[in-house]
Amino acid sequence: MRALISVSDKTGVVEFADGLKRLGWDIIATGGTMKLLRDAGLEVINISDVTGFPEICDGRVKTLHPKVHGGLLARRDLPSHLEALRENGIEFIDMVCVNLYPFRQTIAKEGVSMEDAIENIDIGGPSMLRSAAKNYRDVTVVCDPQDYGRVLDEIRAGGNTRSETRLMLSAKAFTHTAQYDACIATYLREKAGLPEKLFLDFDIVQPLRYGENPHQQARFYRGAEPVPFSLAFARQLNGKELSYNNIQDANAALNIVREFDAPFCVGLKHMNPCGAAVGRDIAQAWSKAYEADKVSIYGGIVAVNREVDAATALAMKPVFLEIIIAPSFSKEALEILTKKKNLRLLEVDMRRTGVRERQLVSVNGGLLVQDLDTETCTVTAEMAVTKRRPEAALLADMDFAWRIVKHVKSNAIVVVKDGCTAGIGAGQMNRVGSAEIALREAREKGLTEGLVLASDGFLPFDDTVTLAAGYGVSAIVQPGGSIHDEDSVVKADELGIAMVFTGERHFKH
Repeated sequence: MRALISVSDKTGVVEFADGLKRLGWDIIATGGTMKLLRDAGLEVINISDVTGFPEICDGRVKTLHPKVHGGLLARRDLPSHLEALRENGIEFIDMVCVNLYPFRQTIAKEGVSMEDAIENIDIGGPSMLRSAAKNYRDVTVVCDPQDYGRVLDEIRAGGNTRSETRLMLSAKAFTHTAQYDACIATYLREKAGLPEKLFLDFDIVQPLRYGENPHQQARFYRGAEPVPFSLAFARQLNGKELSYNNIQDANAALNIVREFDAPFCVGLKHMNPCGAAVGRDIAQAWSKAYEADKVSIYGGIVAVNREVDAATALAMKPVFLEIIIAPSFSKEALEILTKKKNLRLLEVDMRRTGVRERQLVSVNGGLLVQDLDTETCTVTAEMAVTKRRPEAALLADMDFAWRIVKHVKSNAIVVVKDGCTAGIGAGQMNRVGSAEIALREAREKGLTEGLVLASDGFLPFDDTVTLAAGYGVSAIVQPGGSIHDEDSVVKADELGIAMVFTGERHFKH
Protein backbone atom coordinates (compact mmCIF):
# COMPACT_ATOMS: atom_id res chain seq x y z
CA MET A 1 0.00 0.00 0.00
CA ARG A 2 1.28 3.46 -0.90
CA ALA A 3 0.41 6.87 0.48
CA LEU A 4 1.27 10.19 -1.14
CA ILE A 5 1.80 12.97 1.43
CA SER A 6 2.18 16.64 0.51
CA VAL A 7 1.00 19.13 3.13
CA SER A 8 1.29 22.84 3.84
CA ASP A 9 -0.08 22.44 7.37
CA LYS A 10 2.42 19.99 8.83
CA THR A 11 0.63 19.54 12.15
CA GLY A 12 0.94 15.89 13.18
CA VAL A 13 2.17 14.73 9.78
CA VAL A 14 5.40 13.16 11.07
CA GLU A 15 3.47 11.03 13.57
CA PHE A 16 0.91 10.12 10.90
CA ALA A 17 3.56 9.07 8.37
CA ASP A 18 5.41 7.12 11.07
CA GLY A 19 2.18 5.32 11.93
CA LEU A 20 1.65 4.35 8.30
CA LYS A 21 5.24 3.13 7.97
CA ARG A 22 4.82 0.93 11.03
CA LEU A 23 1.72 -0.55 9.38
CA GLY A 24 3.75 -1.47 6.29
CA TRP A 25 2.84 1.42 4.00
CA ASP A 26 5.27 3.08 1.60
CA ILE A 27 5.35 6.88 1.73
CA ILE A 28 5.72 9.12 -1.31
CA ALA A 29 6.31 12.80 -0.58
CA THR A 30 7.11 16.12 -2.22
CA GLY A 31 9.41 19.04 -1.47
CA GLY A 32 9.18 20.38 2.06
CA THR A 33 7.10 17.44 3.31
CA MET A 34 9.73 14.98 2.07
CA LYS A 35 12.51 16.92 3.81
CA LEU A 36 10.55 17.08 7.07
CA LEU A 37 9.87 13.33 7.07
CA ARG A 38 13.43 12.41 6.14
CA ASP A 39 14.79 14.72 8.83
CA ALA A 40 12.58 12.79 11.27
CA GLY A 41 14.32 9.58 10.18
CA LEU A 42 11.56 8.17 7.97
CA GLU A 43 12.29 6.43 4.68
CA VAL A 44 10.41 8.35 2.01
CA ILE A 45 10.13 7.99 -1.78
CA ASN A 46 10.70 11.21 -3.76
CA ILE A 47 7.76 12.05 -6.05
CA SER A 48 10.25 12.50 -8.90
CA ASP A 49 11.26 8.84 -8.55
CA VAL A 50 7.61 7.88 -9.09
CA THR A 51 6.95 10.14 -12.08
CA GLY A 52 10.42 9.88 -13.61
CA PHE A 53 10.28 13.63 -14.03
CA PRO A 54 11.83 16.37 -11.89
CA GLU A 55 9.91 19.12 -10.13
CA ILE A 56 9.99 22.14 -12.44
CA CYS A 57 8.97 25.82 -12.54
CA ASP A 58 9.95 26.42 -8.91
CA GLY A 59 7.78 23.53 -7.77
CA ARG A 60 4.70 24.67 -9.69
CA VAL A 61 4.75 21.34 -11.57
CA LYS A 62 5.51 18.16 -9.63
CA THR A 63 2.42 15.95 -9.18
CA LEU A 64 0.50 16.73 -12.39
CA HIS A 65 1.49 13.44 -14.01
CA PRO A 66 -0.26 10.24 -15.22
CA LYS A 67 1.78 8.14 -12.79
CA VAL A 68 0.16 10.09 -9.97
CA HIS A 69 -3.37 10.54 -11.26
CA GLY A 70 -3.50 7.17 -13.01
CA GLY A 71 -2.53 5.54 -9.72
CA LEU A 72 -5.29 7.45 -7.95
CA LEU A 73 -8.13 7.31 -10.47
CA ALA A 74 -7.86 3.74 -11.78
CA ARG A 75 -10.80 1.61 -10.64
CA ARG A 76 -9.64 -1.64 -9.12
CA ASP A 77 -12.80 -3.44 -10.33
CA LEU A 78 -12.39 -2.64 -14.05
CA PRO A 79 -10.00 -4.91 -16.00
CA SER A 80 -9.48 -2.22 -18.65
CA HIS A 81 -8.20 0.21 -16.00
CA LEU A 82 -5.87 -2.42 -14.56
CA GLU A 83 -4.54 -3.24 -18.01
CA ALA A 84 -3.90 0.46 -18.74
CA LEU A 85 -1.85 0.74 -15.56
CA ARG A 86 0.20 -2.39 -16.43
CA GLU A 87 0.88 -1.16 -19.97
CA ASN A 88 2.13 2.18 -18.70
CA GLY A 89 4.07 0.99 -15.67
CA ILE A 90 1.80 2.78 -13.18
CA GLU A 91 1.33 1.57 -9.62
CA PHE A 92 -1.68 2.20 -7.38
CA ILE A 93 -1.65 5.03 -4.90
CA ASP A 94 -3.97 4.02 -2.07
CA MET A 95 -4.01 7.19 -0.01
CA VAL A 96 -3.54 10.90 -0.53
CA CYS A 97 -2.77 13.14 2.44
CA VAL A 98 -2.84 16.73 1.19
CA ASN A 99 -3.76 20.15 2.47
CA LEU A 100 -3.38 23.26 0.40
CA TYR A 101 -1.20 26.35 0.12
CA PRO A 102 -2.38 28.94 2.68
CA PHE A 103 -4.20 31.26 0.27
CA ARG A 104 -6.71 32.62 2.79
CA GLN A 105 -4.00 33.32 5.36
CA THR A 106 -1.88 35.00 2.69
CA ILE A 107 -4.53 37.46 1.51
CA ALA A 108 -5.43 38.25 5.13
CA LYS A 109 -1.97 39.76 5.66
CA GLU A 110 -1.81 43.54 5.60
CA GLY A 111 -0.29 44.87 2.41
CA VAL A 112 -0.09 41.51 0.64
CA SER A 113 0.78 41.87 -3.03
CA MET A 114 -1.16 40.34 -5.89
CA GLU A 115 1.99 38.39 -6.82
CA ASP A 116 2.22 36.80 -3.37
CA ALA A 117 -1.48 35.90 -3.51
CA ILE A 118 -1.13 34.25 -6.92
CA GLU A 119 1.88 32.21 -5.83
CA ASN A 120 -0.21 30.78 -2.99
CA ILE A 121 -2.80 29.33 -5.34
CA ASP A 122 -2.35 25.56 -5.16
CA ILE A 123 -2.85 23.62 -8.40
CA GLY A 124 -1.46 20.14 -7.85
CA GLY A 125 -2.96 19.78 -4.35
CA PRO A 126 -6.60 20.25 -5.34
CA SER A 127 -6.07 17.98 -8.35
CA MET A 128 -4.78 15.15 -6.14
CA LEU A 129 -7.55 15.65 -3.60
CA ARG A 130 -10.23 15.55 -6.28
CA SER A 131 -8.77 12.48 -7.97
CA ALA A 132 -8.56 10.57 -4.70
CA ALA A 133 -11.97 11.78 -3.54
CA LYS A 134 -13.61 10.75 -6.81
CA ASN A 135 -12.20 7.24 -6.43
CA TYR A 136 -13.10 6.94 -2.72
CA ARG A 137 -14.21 3.31 -3.16
CA ASP A 138 -10.54 2.38 -3.39
CA VAL A 139 -8.58 5.42 -2.20
CA THR A 140 -8.46 7.15 1.18
CA VAL A 141 -8.18 10.93 0.99
CA VAL A 142 -7.11 12.93 4.06
CA CYS A 143 -7.08 16.75 4.10
CA ASP A 144 -7.67 17.43 7.80
CA PRO A 145 -5.03 16.58 10.46
CA GLN A 146 -7.93 15.90 12.85
CA ASP A 147 -8.61 12.71 10.87
CA TYR A 148 -5.10 11.22 11.16
CA GLY A 149 -5.89 9.29 14.34
CA ARG A 150 -9.12 7.79 13.01
CA VAL A 151 -7.45 6.67 9.77
CA LEU A 152 -4.59 4.97 11.61
CA ASP A 153 -6.97 3.29 14.06
CA GLU A 154 -9.07 1.80 11.26
CA ILE A 155 -6.04 0.54 9.35
CA ARG A 156 -4.71 -1.10 12.52
CA ALA A 157 -8.08 -2.70 13.18
CA GLY A 158 -8.99 -3.91 9.70
CA GLY A 159 -6.04 -3.47 7.35
CA ASN A 160 -7.63 -0.46 5.64
CA THR A 161 -10.10 2.33 6.23
CA ARG A 162 -13.81 1.46 6.19
CA SER A 163 -15.85 2.34 3.10
CA GLU A 164 -18.11 4.62 5.18
CA THR A 165 -15.06 6.53 6.36
CA ARG A 166 -13.69 6.90 2.84
CA LEU A 167 -17.03 8.37 1.71
CA MET A 168 -16.98 10.84 4.60
CA LEU A 169 -13.37 11.80 3.86
CA SER A 170 -14.24 12.23 0.17
CA ALA A 171 -17.01 14.68 1.09
CA LYS A 172 -14.58 16.58 3.31
CA ALA A 173 -12.01 16.76 0.51
CA PHE A 174 -14.50 18.13 -2.03
CA THR A 175 -15.67 20.63 0.59
CA HIS A 176 -12.06 21.65 1.21
CA THR A 177 -11.37 22.26 -2.49
CA ALA A 178 -14.72 24.00 -2.99
CA GLN A 179 -14.01 26.43 -0.15
CA TYR A 180 -10.50 26.98 -1.45
CA ASP A 181 -11.65 27.73 -4.99
CA ALA A 182 -14.44 29.99 -3.72
CA CYS A 183 -11.92 31.99 -1.68
CA ILE A 184 -9.66 32.43 -4.72
CA ALA A 185 -12.59 33.30 -6.98
CA THR A 186 -13.90 35.87 -4.51
CA TYR A 187 -10.48 37.50 -4.19
CA LEU A 188 -9.88 37.67 -7.95
CA ARG A 189 -13.43 38.81 -8.72
CA GLU A 190 -13.06 41.69 -6.27
CA LYS A 191 -9.80 42.66 -7.96
CA ALA A 192 -11.47 42.44 -11.38
CA GLY A 193 -14.63 44.27 -10.28
CA LEU A 194 -17.05 41.42 -10.99
CA PRO A 195 -19.97 41.52 -8.49
CA GLU A 196 -22.49 39.23 -10.20
CA LYS A 197 -21.51 36.12 -8.17
CA LEU A 198 -21.46 35.76 -4.39
CA PHE A 199 -19.75 32.80 -2.69
CA LEU A 200 -20.54 32.14 0.96
CA ASP A 201 -18.35 30.16 3.33
CA PHE A 202 -19.89 29.40 6.72
CA ASP A 203 -19.25 26.63 9.25
CA ILE A 204 -21.82 25.31 11.67
CA VAL A 205 -21.60 26.55 15.24
CA GLN A 206 -24.45 24.42 16.52
CA PRO A 207 -27.84 22.99 15.59
CA LEU A 208 -30.60 24.85 17.43
CA ARG A 209 -33.54 23.26 19.24
CA TYR A 210 -35.84 25.13 16.87
CA GLY A 211 -36.08 28.41 14.99
CA GLU A 212 -38.20 31.48 15.59
CA ASN A 213 -41.07 29.13 16.48
CA PRO A 214 -41.06 25.50 17.70
CA HIS A 215 -42.17 24.04 14.36
CA GLN A 216 -39.20 25.60 12.49
CA GLN A 217 -35.85 23.83 12.22
CA ALA A 218 -32.74 25.99 12.56
CA ARG A 219 -28.95 25.96 12.69
CA PHE A 220 -26.37 28.59 13.59
CA TYR A 221 -23.38 29.14 11.28
CA ARG A 222 -20.37 31.45 11.42
CA GLY A 223 -18.19 32.97 8.72
CA ALA A 224 -14.68 31.87 7.91
CA GLU A 225 -12.93 34.85 9.50
CA PRO A 226 -13.54 36.23 13.02
CA VAL A 227 -14.95 39.74 13.25
CA PRO A 228 -15.44 41.94 16.32
CA PHE A 229 -18.82 42.36 18.01
CA SER A 230 -19.77 38.91 16.72
CA LEU A 231 -21.92 36.44 18.60
CA ALA A 232 -20.73 33.73 16.21
CA PHE A 233 -17.24 33.96 17.74
CA ALA A 234 -18.30 34.61 21.34
CA ARG A 235 -17.19 32.48 24.29
CA GLN A 236 -20.09 31.22 26.37
CA LEU A 237 -18.98 31.09 30.00
CA ASN A 238 -22.22 29.98 31.64
CA GLY A 239 -25.82 29.07 31.01
CA LYS A 240 -27.93 26.92 28.77
CA GLU A 241 -27.78 26.71 24.99
CA LEU A 242 -28.66 29.81 22.99
CA SER A 243 -31.91 29.83 21.05
CA TYR A 244 -32.61 31.29 17.60
CA ASN A 245 -34.33 34.32 19.14
CA ASN A 246 -31.54 34.73 21.73
CA ILE A 247 -29.03 34.96 18.90
CA GLN A 248 -31.08 37.54 16.99
CA ASP A 249 -31.54 39.68 20.11
CA ALA A 250 -27.92 39.39 21.21
CA ASN A 251 -26.72 40.43 17.76
CA ALA A 252 -28.94 43.52 17.91
CA ALA A 253 -27.53 44.37 21.34
CA LEU A 254 -23.95 44.10 20.07
CA ASN A 255 -24.69 46.47 17.19
CA ILE A 256 -25.86 49.07 19.72
CA VAL A 257 -22.89 48.57 22.06
CA ARG A 258 -20.41 49.21 19.27
CA GLU A 259 -21.75 52.79 18.96
CA PHE A 260 -20.23 53.93 22.28
CA ASP A 261 -16.77 54.55 23.67
CA ALA A 262 -17.88 55.77 27.12
CA PRO A 263 -19.05 53.17 29.70
CA PHE A 264 -22.39 52.02 28.26
CA CYS A 265 -25.15 49.52 28.97
CA VAL A 266 -28.19 48.53 26.93
CA GLY A 267 -31.11 46.31 27.83
CA LEU A 268 -32.81 44.74 24.85
CA LYS A 269 -36.09 42.94 24.17
CA HIS A 270 -37.37 41.66 20.81
CA MET A 271 -34.47 43.32 18.94
CA ASN A 272 -35.30 46.81 20.27
CA PRO A 273 -33.55 48.62 23.13
CA CYS A 274 -35.74 48.97 26.21
CA GLY A 275 -33.25 50.96 28.27
CA ALA A 276 -29.81 52.36 27.47
CA ALA A 277 -27.42 54.67 29.26
CA VAL A 278 -23.88 55.93 29.57
CA GLY A 279 -22.30 56.37 33.00
CA ARG A 280 -19.10 57.25 34.82
CA ASP A 281 -18.51 53.48 35.08
CA ILE A 282 -20.31 50.34 33.99
CA ALA A 283 -22.15 49.92 37.31
CA GLN A 284 -23.75 53.35 36.94
CA ALA A 285 -24.55 52.72 33.26
CA TRP A 286 -26.34 49.49 34.27
CA SER A 287 -28.26 51.24 37.04
CA LYS A 288 -29.48 54.00 34.72
CA ALA A 289 -30.41 51.57 31.92
CA TYR A 290 -32.31 49.34 34.35
CA GLU A 291 -34.19 52.27 35.88
CA ALA A 292 -35.15 53.44 32.38
CA ASP A 293 -37.53 50.47 31.98
CA LYS A 294 -37.65 47.95 34.82
CA VAL A 295 -40.64 46.18 33.34
CA SER A 296 -39.41 45.47 29.81
CA ILE A 297 -35.93 44.36 30.87
CA TYR A 298 -37.46 41.34 32.66
CA GLY A 299 -36.31 38.26 30.75
CA GLY A 300 -34.26 40.42 28.41
CA ILE A 301 -30.67 40.74 27.27
CA VAL A 302 -28.03 43.13 28.60
CA ALA A 303 -24.86 44.17 26.81
CA VAL A 304 -22.06 46.36 28.17
CA ASN A 305 -18.81 47.64 26.69
CA ARG A 306 -16.65 47.26 29.79
CA GLU A 307 -15.65 44.34 31.99
CA VAL A 308 -18.43 43.28 34.34
CA ASP A 309 -17.01 43.72 37.83
CA ALA A 310 -18.27 42.46 41.18
CA ALA A 311 -20.32 45.58 41.94
CA THR A 312 -22.13 45.40 38.60
CA ALA A 313 -22.66 41.66 38.93
CA LEU A 314 -24.23 42.10 42.36
CA ALA A 315 -26.59 44.74 40.96
CA MET A 316 -27.56 42.55 38.00
CA LYS A 317 -28.00 39.30 39.91
CA PRO A 318 -31.49 39.95 41.38
CA VAL A 319 -32.92 40.75 37.93
CA PHE A 320 -34.16 37.90 35.72
CA LEU A 321 -32.04 38.16 32.57
CA GLU A 322 -31.55 35.73 29.71
CA ILE A 323 -28.08 36.87 28.63
CA ILE A 324 -25.31 39.22 29.75
CA ILE A 325 -22.78 40.19 27.07
CA ALA A 326 -19.45 41.86 27.86
CA PRO A 327 -15.86 42.01 26.63
CA SER A 328 -14.88 40.25 29.88
CA PHE A 329 -16.04 39.29 33.35
CA SER A 330 -13.92 39.62 36.47
CA LYS A 331 -13.28 36.48 38.49
CA GLU A 332 -15.49 37.82 41.29
CA ALA A 333 -18.30 38.67 38.84
CA LEU A 334 -18.23 35.13 37.44
CA GLU A 335 -18.46 33.67 40.94
CA ILE A 336 -21.55 35.80 41.56
CA LEU A 337 -23.33 35.31 38.24
CA THR A 338 -22.60 31.63 37.60
CA LYS A 339 -24.70 30.78 40.65
CA LYS A 340 -27.62 31.35 38.26
CA LYS A 341 -27.10 28.19 36.20
CA ASN A 342 -29.37 29.19 33.31
CA LEU A 343 -28.00 32.72 32.89
CA ARG A 344 -25.99 32.86 29.70
CA LEU A 345 -22.73 34.81 30.03
CA LEU A 346 -21.09 35.69 26.72
CA GLU A 347 -17.60 37.10 26.31
CA VAL A 348 -17.30 38.97 22.99
CA ASP A 349 -14.34 40.61 21.27
CA MET A 350 -15.22 44.33 21.17
CA ARG A 351 -12.00 45.64 19.70
CA ARG A 352 -12.62 48.06 16.86
CA THR A 353 -11.21 47.38 13.40
CA GLY A 354 -11.41 49.25 10.12
CA VAL A 355 -12.60 46.15 8.26
CA ARG A 356 -15.73 46.70 6.19
CA GLU A 357 -18.42 44.22 7.15
CA ARG A 358 -21.37 43.01 5.10
CA GLN A 359 -24.91 42.35 6.22
CA LEU A 360 -26.72 39.41 4.62
CA VAL A 361 -30.50 39.19 4.76
CA SER A 362 -32.41 36.31 3.24
CA VAL A 363 -35.57 36.82 1.21
CA ASN A 364 -37.63 34.09 -0.42
CA GLY A 365 -35.40 32.68 -3.14
CA GLY A 366 -32.73 35.33 -2.74
CA LEU A 367 -30.32 37.29 -0.63
CA LEU A 368 -29.89 40.99 0.07
CA VAL A 369 -26.33 42.16 0.73
CA GLN A 370 -25.30 45.58 2.00
CA ASP A 371 -22.51 47.19 3.99
CA LEU A 372 -23.19 46.92 7.71
CA ASP A 373 -24.33 50.31 9.03
CA THR A 374 -21.42 50.99 11.37
CA GLU A 375 -20.80 54.66 10.54
CA THR A 376 -22.56 57.25 12.73
CA CYS A 377 -21.78 60.95 12.57
CA THR A 378 -21.19 62.92 15.75
CA VAL A 379 -23.91 65.48 16.38
CA THR A 380 -22.46 69.00 16.56
CA ALA A 381 -23.86 72.48 17.16
CA GLU A 382 -22.90 73.39 13.59
CA MET A 383 -25.66 71.08 12.35
CA ALA A 384 -28.32 73.33 13.88
CA VAL A 385 -30.95 74.60 11.44
CA THR A 386 -32.88 76.66 14.02
CA LYS A 387 -32.18 79.99 15.64
CA ARG A 388 -31.50 78.19 18.90
CA ARG A 389 -28.32 76.21 19.02
CA PRO A 390 -28.13 73.30 21.47
CA GLU A 391 -26.13 73.88 24.64
CA ALA A 392 -23.40 71.41 25.64
CA ALA A 393 -25.62 69.24 27.86
CA LEU A 394 -28.32 69.02 25.21
CA LEU A 395 -25.74 68.32 22.53
CA ALA A 396 -24.35 65.34 24.46
CA ASP A 397 -27.87 63.92 24.81
CA MET A 398 -28.57 64.53 21.12
CA ASP A 399 -25.49 62.55 20.12
CA PHE A 400 -26.49 59.77 22.52
CA ALA A 401 -30.08 59.72 21.23
CA TRP A 402 -28.91 59.69 17.61
CA ARG A 403 -26.82 56.56 18.24
CA ILE A 404 -29.70 54.78 19.96
CA VAL A 405 -32.52 55.65 17.54
CA LYS A 406 -30.44 54.16 14.74
CA HIS A 407 -31.05 50.72 16.26
CA VAL A 408 -34.79 51.02 16.91
CA LYS A 409 -37.23 49.58 14.39
CA SER A 410 -38.62 52.24 12.04
CA ASN A 411 -40.55 54.44 12.38
CA ALA A 412 -38.41 55.18 15.43
CA ILE A 413 -38.46 57.91 18.05
CA VAL A 414 -36.17 57.99 21.09
CA VAL A 415 -36.47 60.48 23.96
CA VAL A 416 -33.39 61.03 26.14
CA LYS A 417 -32.47 62.83 29.33
CA ASP A 418 -29.01 62.97 30.94
CA GLY A 419 -27.42 60.21 28.89
CA CYS A 420 -30.27 57.75 29.43
CA THR A 421 -33.29 56.71 27.42
CA ALA A 422 -36.51 58.16 28.80
CA GLY A 423 -38.90 56.78 26.19
CA ILE A 424 -38.71 54.62 23.04
CA GLY A 425 -41.31 54.39 20.29
CA ALA A 426 -40.63 51.59 17.82
CA GLY A 427 -42.08 50.20 14.63
CA GLN A 428 -45.23 52.28 14.29
CA MET A 429 -46.77 52.88 10.90
CA ASN A 430 -46.52 56.65 11.36
CA ARG A 431 -43.92 58.74 13.11
CA VAL A 432 -46.35 60.66 15.31
CA GLY A 433 -47.53 57.35 16.76
CA SER A 434 -43.96 56.44 17.71
CA ALA A 435 -43.45 59.91 19.19
CA GLU A 436 -46.59 59.63 21.31
CA ILE A 437 -45.38 56.31 22.78
CA ALA A 438 -41.89 57.62 23.58
CA LEU A 439 -43.08 60.93 24.99
CA ARG A 440 -45.73 59.32 27.20
CA GLU A 441 -43.09 56.98 28.62
CA ALA A 442 -40.92 59.96 29.52
CA ARG A 443 -43.81 61.78 31.18
CA GLU A 444 -44.73 58.69 33.20
CA LYS A 445 -41.20 58.83 34.65
CA GLY A 446 -41.81 62.43 35.71
CA LEU A 447 -39.52 63.86 33.02
CA THR A 448 -41.17 66.98 31.60
CA GLU A 449 -38.40 69.40 30.65
CA GLY A 450 -34.99 69.50 29.00
CA LEU A 451 -35.70 66.40 26.91
CA VAL A 452 -34.05 65.46 23.62
CA LEU A 453 -35.99 63.71 20.86
CA ALA A 454 -34.31 61.76 18.04
CA SER A 455 -35.97 60.48 14.88
CA ASP A 456 -34.41 57.89 12.57
CA GLY A 457 -36.05 59.52 9.51
CA PHE A 458 -37.09 63.02 8.57
CA LEU A 459 -40.17 64.65 10.05
CA PRO A 460 -42.52 65.02 7.06
CA PHE A 461 -44.69 67.64 8.79
CA ASP A 462 -44.48 69.90 11.81
CA ASP A 463 -46.91 67.77 13.87
CA THR A 464 -44.15 65.84 15.69
CA VAL A 465 -42.44 69.11 16.65
CA THR A 466 -45.70 70.48 18.06
CA LEU A 467 -46.31 67.27 20.00
CA ALA A 468 -42.76 67.21 21.36
CA ALA A 469 -42.97 70.77 22.68
CA GLY A 470 -46.01 69.84 24.77
CA TYR A 471 -43.99 67.14 26.52
CA GLY A 472 -40.98 69.30 27.41
CA VAL A 473 -38.65 68.55 24.50
CA SER A 474 -35.90 71.17 24.18
CA ALA A 475 -33.98 69.73 21.22
CA ILE A 476 -34.64 67.47 18.23
CA VAL A 477 -32.12 65.55 16.12
CA GLN A 478 -33.20 64.16 12.77
CA PRO A 479 -31.65 63.49 9.35
CA GLY A 480 -33.61 66.12 7.42
CA GLY A 481 -34.51 65.64 3.77
CA SER A 482 -38.27 66.19 3.65
CA ILE A 483 -39.82 68.61 1.17
CA HIS A 484 -41.51 70.06 4.27
CA ASP A 485 -38.30 70.50 6.31
CA GLU A 486 -38.88 74.23 6.48
CA ASP A 487 -42.26 73.71 8.17
CA SER A 488 -40.56 71.80 11.02
CA VAL A 489 -37.79 74.38 11.33
CA VAL A 490 -40.27 77.28 11.49
CA LYS A 491 -42.34 75.45 14.11
CA ALA A 492 -39.21 74.66 16.19
CA ASP A 493 -38.19 78.31 16.08
CA GLU A 494 -41.69 79.33 17.11
CA LEU A 495 -41.59 76.96 20.10
CA GLY A 496 -37.95 77.65 21.12
CA ILE A 497 -36.69 74.16 20.26
CA ALA A 498 -33.16 73.55 18.95
CA MET A 499 -33.12 71.28 15.90
CA VAL A 500 -30.22 69.74 14.02
CA PHE A 501 -30.13 67.95 10.66
CA THR A 502 -27.45 65.25 10.58
CA GLY A 503 -27.68 64.66 6.84
CA GLU A 504 -27.59 60.89 7.31
CA ARG A 505 -30.47 58.45 7.70
CA HIS A 506 -30.59 55.22 9.72
CA PHE A 507 -33.80 53.37 8.94
CA LYS A 508 -34.02 49.93 10.54
CA HIS A 509 -36.88 48.08 8.86
